[in-house]
Amino acid sequence: MNKTDLIQRLADQHELSKAEAGRILETLLDTVVGAVKKGEAVTIPGFGSFKQHARPARNGVNPSTGAKIKIAAAKLPKFTPGASFKAAVDPKAAARKAGAKAEAKPAAKKAVAKKAAAKPAAKKAAKK
Repeated sequence: MNKTDLIQRLADQHELSKAEAGRILETLLDTVVGAVKKGEAVTIPGFGSFKQHARPARNGVNPSTGAKIKIAAAKLPKFTPGASFKAAVDPKAAARKAGAKAEAKPAAKKAVAKKAAAKPAAKKAAKK
């Protein structure tokens, strides 16, 4: 899907003209780009978040000559998809992750219970 297709879908679903839908999409994109450019994070719950990521300067190697070069620091946009977006794209992975969390919780509760039981015993031993 490209920008034109997205504008067409917006226009069809919300009974807008293509020009209106295009202006709405442009406003949305300009707002996100402007905020990330300023260093702000833009979070859309269920979809994801856009952030600015600073990549530090580093040394590299020119693959054709083998000469060492210095690569300058850079600020890059970064998108992190939200849980709902990930689940929509790969439902099986989301189910596996949910199953792993469910299995981890009882084990964590047992470990906390063991630590809690060990504390009074340790205090009694320290008093003697």
